[in-house]
Amino acid sequence: MSLIPEKPLLFFPHVAVALGLHEAILLQALKEIAAHQVGEERNGFVWHEIPGATLLGLLPFWGEAELRTLTTRLRDQGVLLVGSGPLSATGRWRFAFNERSRASAQPLAATGVQPMRADWQPERDLLLQLAQYGIPAEFALQQVPEFVTYWSERGEPRHSWGAKFLKQVLRCWREQEARQVRGEQQPMSTAWRPSADAVEILVRAGINRHFVDDAVPEFILYWRDRGTLSSTWNSQFVQHVRRQWARYTTTLAKDSAPRAMAPNWRPDADVYDVLALAGIGRGFAEQLVPEFALYWAETGAVLNTWNTKFLQYVKRQWAFSNQVTEGQHGNRRTPGQAGSTRARDLLEELGDRSWAG
Repeated sequence: MSLIPEKPLLFFPHVAVALGLHEAILLQALKEIAAHQVGEERNGFVWHEIPGATLLGLLPFWGEAELRTLTTRLRDQGVLLVGSGPLSATGRWRFAFNERSRASAQPLAATGVQPMRADWQPERDLLLQLAQYGIPAEFALQQVPEFVTYWSERGEPRHSWGAKFLKQVLRCWREQEARQVRGEQQPMSTAWRPSADAVEILVRAGINRHFVDDAVPEFILYWRDRGTLSSTWNSQFVQHVRRQWARYTTTLAKDSAPRAMAPNWRPDADVYDVLALAGIGRGFAEQLVPEFALYWAETGAVLNTWNTKFLQYVKRQWAFSNQVTEGQHGNRRTPGQAGSTRARDLLEELGDRSWAG
Protein backbone atom coordinates (compact mmCIF):
# COMPACT_ATOMS: atom_id res chain seq x y z
CA MET A 1 0.00 0.00 0.00
CA SER A 2 1.37 3.40 -0.97
CA LEU A 3 2.28 5.82 1.80
CA ILE A 4 0.62 8.60 -0.25
CA PRO A 5 -2.61 7.10 -1.66
CA GLU A 6 -4.37 10.39 -2.33
CA LYS A 7 -3.99 13.23 -4.80
CA PRO A 8 -1.90 16.06 -3.30
CA LEU A 9 -3.33 19.51 -2.60
CA LEU A 10 -1.38 22.30 -4.28
CA PHE A 11 -1.40 26.05 -3.84
CA PHE A 12 0.36 29.10 -5.28
CA PRO A 13 2.93 30.66 -2.89
CA HIS A 14 2.16 34.25 -3.92
CA VAL A 15 -1.55 33.64 -3.21
CA ALA A 16 -0.62 32.35 0.26
CA VAL A 17 1.33 35.57 0.87
CA ALA A 18 -1.60 37.70 -0.23
CA LEU A 19 -4.47 35.77 1.36
CA GLY A 20 -2.99 33.42 3.97
CA LEU A 21 -1.75 29.83 3.77
CA HIS A 22 -4.99 28.08 4.73
CA GLU A 23 -7.01 30.39 2.49
CA ALA A 24 -4.73 29.63 -0.47
CA ILE A 25 -5.12 25.87 0.07
CA LEU A 26 -8.90 26.13 0.27
CA LEU A 27 -9.05 28.41 -2.75
CA GLN A 28 -7.09 25.97 -4.90
CA ALA A 29 -9.24 23.06 -3.68
CA LEU A 30 -12.35 24.98 -4.75
CA LYS A 31 -10.69 25.64 -8.12
CA GLU A 32 -10.22 21.89 -8.55
CA ILE A 33 -13.84 21.23 -7.63
CA ALA A 34 -15.06 23.86 -10.08
CA ALA A 35 -12.89 22.43 -12.86
CA HIS A 36 -14.83 19.13 -12.64
CA GLN A 37 -18.28 20.75 -12.68
CA VAL A 38 -20.41 22.53 -15.23
CA GLY A 39 -21.20 25.76 -13.46
CA GLU A 40 -24.23 27.98 -13.86
CA GLU A 41 -23.44 31.40 -15.36
CA ARG A 42 -25.35 34.21 -13.72
CA ASN A 43 -24.72 37.98 -13.70
CA GLY A 44 -21.32 37.46 -15.32
CA PHE A 45 -20.08 34.88 -12.78
CA VAL A 46 -19.97 31.08 -12.90
CA TRP A 47 -21.63 29.56 -9.84
CA HIS A 48 -20.92 26.10 -8.42
CA GLU A 49 -22.71 24.06 -5.79
CA ILE A 50 -21.44 21.28 -3.55
CA PRO A 51 -22.85 19.46 -0.51
CA GLY A 52 -21.17 20.65 2.67
CA ALA A 53 -20.51 17.05 3.70
CA THR A 54 -18.64 16.41 0.43
CA LEU A 55 -16.36 19.41 0.95
CA LEU A 56 -15.66 18.30 4.52
CA GLY A 57 -14.80 14.84 3.21
CA LEU A 58 -12.36 16.28 0.67
CA LEU A 59 -10.68 18.40 3.38
CA PRO A 60 -10.83 16.15 6.47
CA PHE A 61 -8.14 18.08 8.35
CA TRP A 62 -10.60 20.96 8.85
CA GLY A 63 -13.78 20.82 10.86
CA GLU A 64 -17.06 22.49 9.92
CA ALA A 65 -16.38 25.61 12.03
CA GLU A 66 -12.87 26.03 10.56
CA LEU A 67 -14.13 25.72 6.98
CA ARG A 68 -16.89 28.19 7.69
CA THR A 69 -14.32 30.68 9.02
CA LEU A 70 -12.04 30.24 5.99
CA THR A 71 -14.84 30.67 3.44
CA THR A 72 -15.94 33.81 5.26
CA ARG A 73 -12.39 35.20 5.11
CA LEU A 74 -12.16 34.55 1.37
CA ARG A 75 -15.49 36.32 0.92
CA ASP A 76 -14.41 39.30 3.03
CA GLN A 77 -11.18 39.57 1.03
CA GLY A 78 -13.21 39.92 -2.17
CA VAL A 79 -11.94 36.66 -3.71
CA LEU A 80 -15.03 34.48 -3.27
CA LEU A 81 -18.75 35.11 -3.73
CA VAL A 82 -21.17 33.10 -1.59
CA GLY A 83 -24.72 32.57 -2.83
CA SER A 84 -26.11 30.58 0.09
CA GLY A 85 -26.02 30.51 3.86
CA PRO A 86 -22.93 29.58 5.90
CA LEU A 87 -21.33 26.28 5.01
CA SER A 88 -22.71 23.30 6.97
CA ALA A 89 -22.40 19.51 6.83
CA THR A 90 -26.15 19.11 6.30
CA GLY A 91 -26.73 21.63 3.52
CA ARG A 92 -25.56 22.50 0.04
CA TRP A 93 -23.07 25.33 -0.39
CA ARG A 94 -23.08 27.65 -3.42
CA PHE A 95 -20.04 29.70 -4.43
CA ALA A 96 -18.40 31.58 -7.32
CA PHE A 97 -15.00 33.13 -7.86
CA ASN A 98 -14.93 36.93 -7.98
CA GLU A 99 -13.79 37.04 -11.60
CA ARG A 100 -15.85 37.45 -14.73
CA SER A 101 -16.86 34.26 -16.51
CA ARG A 102 -14.69 34.95 -19.54
CA ALA A 103 -11.65 34.81 -17.26
CA SER A 104 -12.80 31.96 -15.01
CA ALA A 105 -10.56 29.42 -16.70
CA GLN A 106 -7.42 31.46 -16.01
CA PRO A 107 -5.28 30.37 -13.03
CA LEU A 108 -5.24 32.85 -10.17
CA ALA A 109 -1.48 33.18 -10.53
CA ALA A 110 -1.98 34.94 -13.85
CA THR A 111 -4.01 37.79 -12.35
CA GLY A 112 -1.13 39.41 -10.48
CA VAL A 113 -1.41 42.55 -8.38
CA GLN A 114 -2.60 45.95 -9.51
CA PRO A 115 -1.83 49.53 -8.40
CA MET A 116 -4.67 51.83 -7.40
CA ARG A 117 -6.25 53.62 -10.39
CA ALA A 118 -7.44 57.21 -10.11
CA ASP A 119 -10.82 56.21 -11.57
CA TRP A 120 -11.31 53.15 -9.36
CA GLN A 121 -14.88 52.41 -8.32
CA PRO A 122 -16.32 49.45 -6.37
CA GLU A 123 -18.15 46.90 -8.49
CA ARG A 124 -21.85 46.30 -8.08
CA ASP A 125 -21.23 42.89 -6.50
CA LEU A 126 -19.06 44.50 -3.82
CA LEU A 127 -21.85 46.97 -3.01
CA LEU A 128 -24.28 44.04 -2.78
CA GLN A 129 -21.85 42.29 -0.46
CA LEU A 130 -21.72 45.40 1.76
CA ALA A 131 -25.51 45.49 1.74
CA GLN A 132 -25.44 42.08 3.44
CA TYR A 133 -23.84 43.87 6.39
CA GLY A 134 -26.61 46.48 6.35
CA ILE A 135 -24.39 49.16 4.78
CA PRO A 136 -26.15 51.38 2.17
CA ALA A 137 -24.47 51.83 -1.21
CA GLU A 138 -24.60 55.63 -0.71
CA PHE A 139 -22.47 55.37 2.44
CA ALA A 140 -19.97 53.08 0.69
CA LEU A 141 -19.60 55.41 -2.30
CA GLN A 142 -18.94 58.34 0.05
CA GLN A 143 -15.75 56.58 1.15
CA VAL A 144 -14.35 56.16 -2.39
CA PRO A 145 -12.57 59.55 -2.86
CA GLU A 146 -10.58 59.28 0.37
CA PHE A 147 -9.82 55.59 -0.27
CA VAL A 148 -8.53 56.23 -3.81
CA THR A 149 -6.48 59.28 -2.79
CA TYR A 150 -4.84 57.51 0.15
CA TRP A 151 -3.81 54.37 -1.74
CA SER A 152 -2.81 56.24 -4.91
CA GLU A 153 -0.33 58.28 -2.88
CA ARG A 154 1.07 55.19 -1.16
CA GLY A 155 1.65 53.48 -4.52
CA GLU A 156 1.27 49.98 -3.08
CA PRO A 157 -0.12 47.33 -5.48
CA ARG A 158 -2.77 44.96 -4.17
CA HIS A 159 -4.22 41.64 -5.22
CA SER A 160 -7.77 42.79 -4.51
CA TRP A 161 -8.68 46.44 -4.02
CA GLY A 162 -12.27 45.36 -3.48
CA ALA A 163 -11.26 43.42 -0.36
CA LYS A 164 -9.31 46.41 0.95
CA PHE A 165 -12.24 48.73 0.29
CA LEU A 166 -14.65 46.35 2.01
CA LYS A 167 -12.54 46.41 5.17
CA GLN A 168 -12.34 50.21 5.16
CA VAL A 169 -16.08 50.66 4.66
CA LEU A 170 -16.81 48.18 7.44
CA ARG A 171 -14.48 50.09 9.74
CA CYS A 172 -16.01 53.48 8.84
CA TRP A 173 -19.52 52.11 9.27
CA ARG A 174 -18.74 50.71 12.72
CA GLU A 175 -17.11 53.99 13.72
CA GLN A 176 -20.20 55.88 12.62
CA GLU A 177 -22.46 53.53 14.55
CA ALA A 178 -20.27 54.01 17.62
CA ARG A 179 -20.49 57.80 17.24
CA GLN A 180 -24.25 57.60 16.96
CA VAL A 181 -24.41 55.54 20.13
CA ARG A 182 -22.29 58.18 21.88
CA GLY A 183 -24.50 60.93 20.46
CA GLU A 184 -21.74 62.56 18.40
CA GLN A 185 -24.01 63.68 15.58
CA GLN A 186 -23.92 67.47 15.62
CA PRO A 187 -25.82 70.25 13.85
CA MET A 188 -23.91 72.58 11.57
CA SER A 189 -22.58 75.64 13.39
CA THR A 190 -21.14 78.95 12.21
CA ALA A 191 -17.83 77.98 13.83
CA TRP A 192 -17.47 74.77 11.79
CA ARG A 193 -14.36 74.42 9.60
CA PRO A 194 -13.24 71.46 7.48
CA SER A 195 -10.51 69.30 8.95
CA ALA A 196 -6.95 69.55 7.69
CA ASP A 197 -7.30 66.06 6.18
CA ALA A 198 -10.41 67.06 4.20
CA VAL A 199 -8.69 70.19 2.83
CA GLU A 200 -5.58 68.19 1.94
CA ILE A 201 -7.63 65.62 0.00
CA LEU A 202 -9.21 68.40 -2.07
CA VAL A 203 -5.97 70.29 -2.69
CA ARG A 204 -4.17 67.12 -3.73
CA ALA A 205 -7.00 66.46 -6.17
CA GLY A 206 -5.99 69.66 -7.96
CA ILE A 207 -8.65 71.96 -6.51
CA ASN A 208 -7.54 75.53 -5.85
CA ARG A 209 -7.12 76.26 -2.13
CA HIS A 210 -8.93 79.61 -2.41
CA PHE A 211 -11.85 77.79 -4.06
CA VAL A 212 -12.00 75.41 -1.08
CA ASP A 213 -11.93 78.31 1.39
CA ASP A 214 -14.65 80.15 -0.53
CA ALA A 215 -16.93 77.09 -0.35
CA VAL A 216 -16.96 77.02 3.47
CA PRO A 217 -19.46 79.87 4.21
CA GLU A 218 -22.03 78.66 1.67
CA PHE A 219 -21.69 75.06 2.93
CA ILE A 220 -22.27 76.20 6.52
CA LEU A 221 -25.27 78.33 5.52
CA TYR A 222 -26.85 75.57 3.43
CA TRP A 223 -26.76 72.95 6.20
CA ARG A 224 -27.42 75.33 9.09
CA ASP A 225 -30.68 76.43 7.48
CA ARG A 226 -31.79 72.79 7.24
CA GLY A 227 -30.99 71.90 10.85
CA THR A 228 -29.53 68.52 9.82
CA LEU A 229 -27.55 66.45 12.32
CA SER A 230 -24.46 64.66 11.05
CA SER A 231 -21.20 63.11 12.19
CA THR A 232 -19.68 63.20 8.67
CA TRP A 233 -19.55 66.91 7.85
CA ASN A 234 -16.02 66.59 6.45
CA SER A 235 -17.01 63.82 4.01
CA GLN A 236 -20.02 65.83 2.87
CA PHE A 237 -17.85 68.91 2.40
CA VAL A 238 -15.37 66.98 0.22
CA GLN A 239 -18.21 65.79 -2.03
CA HIS A 240 -19.76 69.27 -2.15
CA VAL A 241 -16.51 70.95 -3.24
CA ARG A 242 -15.73 68.25 -5.81
CA ARG A 243 -19.12 68.76 -7.48
CA GLN A 244 -18.74 72.53 -7.48
CA TRP A 245 -15.19 72.38 -8.85
CA ALA A 246 -16.27 70.14 -11.75
CA ARG A 247 -18.99 72.59 -12.76
CA TYR A 248 -16.73 75.59 -12.12
CA THR A 249 -13.93 74.31 -14.37
CA THR A 250 -16.47 73.53 -17.10
CA THR A 251 -17.75 77.09 -16.92
CA LEU A 252 -14.20 78.46 -16.91
CA ALA A 253 -13.33 76.49 -20.05
CA LYS A 254 -16.14 78.20 -21.97
CA ASP A 255 -14.63 81.65 -21.32
CA SER A 256 -11.92 81.25 -23.95
CA ALA A 257 -11.66 84.57 -25.79
CA PRO A 258 -10.81 87.82 -23.94
CA ARG A 259 -13.54 90.41 -24.43
CA ALA A 260 -14.90 93.61 -22.94
CA MET A 261 -18.05 93.60 -20.87
CA ALA A 262 -21.23 94.40 -22.81
CA PRO A 263 -23.99 96.36 -20.98
CA ASN A 264 -26.51 93.65 -21.97
CA TRP A 265 -24.23 90.80 -20.82
CA ARG A 266 -25.84 87.73 -19.23
CA PRO A 267 -24.08 84.79 -17.53
CA ASP A 268 -24.23 81.31 -19.04
CA ALA A 269 -26.79 78.87 -17.67
CA ASP A 270 -23.95 76.82 -16.17
CA VAL A 271 -23.24 79.66 -13.73
CA TYR A 272 -26.70 79.28 -12.22
CA ASP A 273 -26.14 75.52 -11.96
CA VAL A 274 -22.93 76.08 -9.98
CA LEU A 275 -24.70 78.54 -7.70
CA ALA A 276 -27.56 76.09 -7.19
CA LEU A 277 -25.06 73.56 -5.84
CA ALA A 278 -24.21 76.16 -3.20
CA GLY A 279 -27.87 76.66 -2.34
CA ILE A 280 -28.01 80.12 -3.97
CA GLY A 281 -31.23 80.73 -5.88
CA ARG A 282 -31.33 81.95 -9.45
CA GLY A 283 -33.50 84.93 -8.48
CA PHE A 284 -30.86 86.24 -6.07
CA ALA A 285 -28.16 86.00 -8.76
CA GLU A 286 -30.21 87.52 -11.58
CA GLN A 287 -30.91 90.72 -9.66
CA LEU A 288 -27.14 91.32 -9.40
CA VAL A 289 -26.50 91.06 -13.16
CA PRO A 290 -27.36 94.67 -14.23
CA GLU A 291 -25.12 96.39 -11.69
CA PHE A 292 -22.28 93.91 -12.32
CA ALA A 293 -22.47 94.36 -16.10
CA LEU A 294 -22.76 98.16 -15.88
CA TYR A 295 -19.77 98.51 -13.56
CA TRP A 296 -17.42 96.41 -15.70
CA ALA A 297 -18.65 97.94 -18.94
CA GLU A 298 -17.71 101.38 -17.58
CA THR A 299 -14.24 100.24 -16.51
CA GLY A 300 -13.45 99.00 -20.02
CA ALA A 301 -11.71 95.90 -18.63
CA VAL A 302 -11.04 93.01 -21.03
CA LEU A 303 -11.30 89.52 -19.53
CA ASN A 304 -11.98 85.97 -20.64
CA THR A 305 -13.51 85.00 -17.31
CA TRP A 306 -16.69 87.06 -16.94
CA ASN A 307 -18.75 84.01 -15.95
CA THR A 308 -16.39 83.03 -13.17
CA LYS A 309 -15.96 86.68 -12.11
CA PHE A 310 -19.72 86.94 -11.74
CA LEU A 311 -19.94 83.61 -9.92
CA GLN A 312 -17.41 84.76 -7.32
CA TYR A 313 -19.21 88.09 -6.94
CA VAL A 314 -22.59 86.42 -6.31
CA LYS A 315 -21.06 84.14 -3.68
CA ARG A 316 -19.60 87.15 -1.88
CA GLN A 317 -22.94 88.96 -1.96
CA TRP A 318 -24.71 85.89 -0.64
CA ALA A 319 -22.26 85.52 2.25
CA PHE A 320 -22.39 89.25 3.10
CA SER A 321 -26.19 89.31 3.01
CA ASN A 322 -26.46 86.46 5.45
CA GLN A 323 -23.77 87.87 7.75
CA VAL A 324 -25.58 91.20 7.94
CA THR A 325 -28.94 89.61 8.80
CA GLU A 326 -27.67 86.93 11.19
CA GLY A 327 -29.40 87.22 14.53
CA GLN A 328 -32.42 89.05 13.09
CA HIS A 329 -34.80 86.13 13.67
CA GLY A 330 -33.98 84.62 10.29
CA ASN A 331 -35.27 87.61 8.27
CA ARG A 332 -32.96 88.41 5.38
CA ARG A 333 -32.72 91.82 3.77
CA THR A 334 -32.76 91.94 0.03
CA PRO A 335 -30.08 93.89 -1.83
CA GLY A 336 -30.85 97.60 -1.89
CA GLN A 337 -32.44 97.81 1.56
CA ALA A 338 -30.94 99.89 4.33
CA GLY A 339 -27.98 98.16 5.89
CA SER A 340 -27.58 95.71 3.01
CA THR A 341 -24.25 94.99 1.40
CA ARG A 342 -25.33 96.85 -1.72
CA ALA A 343 -24.23 100.03 0.11
CA ARG A 344 -20.63 98.83 -0.18
CA ASP A 345 -18.44 100.05 -2.99
CA LEU A 346 -18.61 97.47 -5.81
CA LEU A 347 -14.88 97.49 -6.48
CA GLU A 348 -14.23 96.91 -2.76
CA GLU A 349 -16.60 93.93 -2.77
CA LEU A 350 -15.07 92.37 -5.87
CA GLY A 351 -11.61 92.47 -4.35
CA ASP A 352 -12.54 91.58 -0.79
CA ARG A 353 -11.97 87.98 0.41
CA SER A 354 -12.47 88.57 4.15
CA TRP A 355 -15.87 86.83 4.10
CA ALA A 356 -14.16 83.50 3.47
CA GLY A 357 -12.18 83.67 6.70
